[in-house]
Amino acid sequence: MIAPCQTPLPLKSGDLLRVIAPSGKLRDREALDRGIEIWRERGFRVEVAPEIEASWGYLAGTDGTRRTQLAAAWADPECRGILCARGGYGGMRLLEDWQWDRTIEPKWLIGFSDITALLWSLAQQGISGIHGPLLTTLSDEPDWSRDRLFDLVVGKPIPVLQGDGWVGNVARGKLLPCNLTVATHLLGTKLQPDLTGAILAIEDVTEAPYRIDRLLTHWRLTGVLSQVAGIAIGRFSQCEPPAGSSSFTVEEVLRDRLTDLNIPIVANLPFGHDGCNAALPVGVAAILDGNTGTLDFLRKPGDRE
Repeated sequence: MIAPCQTPLPLKSGDLLRVIAPSGKLRDREALDRGIEIWRERGFRVEVAPEIEASWGYLAGTDGTRRTQLAAAWADPECRGILCARGGYGGMRLLEDWQWDRTIEPKWLIGFSDITALLWSLAQQGISGIHGPLLTTLSDEPDWSRDRLFDLVVGKPIPVLQGDGWVGNVARGKLLPCNLTVATHLLGTKLQPDLTGAILAIEDVTEAPYRIDRLLTHWRLTGVLSQVAGIAIGRFSQCEPPAGSSSFTVEEVLRDRLTDLNIPIVANLPFGHDGCNAALPVGVAAILDGNTGTLDFLRKPGDRE
């Protein structure tokens, strides 16, 4: 198994977190403020980037504006975590000619969907982030999901996730959660982490079944799927075929493109868009049990290597 990523030091009450918008432009300031208040209620100081409502086309400001937000948060010695406002699109644009400063103490990076690009780039540096609720989605999470996120960042154990076993046996490997569409566009680039022996966790939203087929077929043709040890499947929401069309369902596509790989597969895990989005630590050693339909972790996420 590839060496697990280093997790940042656990957060404690009073720690400073900075809010950035590295991807799509902010659409719902009220949802953002609700998410910020939830973090503050847990005892953390939260500072919002002044440019948080900047807009440049569909992006939250120019690449320079958004890259400056990320760089400033990462370089701030007082900042212990970076909270992403929303997903959308644009994170990978920041990573052209980008270098994470490894002289800085690792800090938490939290988000999902388009934030996959940032999380995978950071994982390449051996640093774990969290694939979990964005600030604009946090207030919609049930209590158990919020508790899971906060337990994770303060170094407490997090409970096993229960899904449905599609293919049996057990896999142990480094967990790499992602949005399938975003991750597909990272394949073959310098941002693609080593997936050898990894447990790949996938989710997506608003992609028709034929598009999911196309994405997974691309993974098969690259040979990457033959390298992973297991696959954890979250929610594929709003991925129904158009009414009246001749189509497979998204579940039929996932089963067709994945279950012949002869590796453990667990589906219907509670993470992704439009529902419970259980926080998943990126790059942490995990165990996927296709017999019991569970995803668990081999060590407490707050532990240091």
